[in-house]
Amino acid sequence: MSTLPLWADILVSLLLLLGASLALIGGIGLLKLDTFYKRIHAPSIITCGATVVIVLASMLYFSVKGGRFTIHEILIAVFVICTTPVTLMLLGRAALYRDRLENRAPAVAKDGDTTRQP
Repeated sequence: MSTLPLWADILVSLLLLLGASLALIGGIGLLKLDTFYKRIHAPSIITCGATVVIVLASMLYFSVKGGRFTIHEILIAVFVICTTPVTLMLLGRAALYRDRLENRAPAVAKDGDTTRQP
């Protein structure tokens, strides 16, 4: 049984559904995009958006339930927003280094678009 008012239940549910939808879109992008460099781009952008929305839902839930404003979730959001792009950038640089070391041809998408310089 929920102890939150109806408006808070609805708002938290909508924020969680939006965050889950964004995370799903990022996961689909990860599966559907054809090159490694495109695959690391979609999750980095979408993960940040999904994290912010889910953290807002958590802040609203615990603020209404506890009767006081809670902000410790902001630290989680800042950590995820700062570390996700850096991690994916490092993965991209490692893949580019590996490709250059092995003298691989530039990755070409199905539509002929080159994704990086040789």
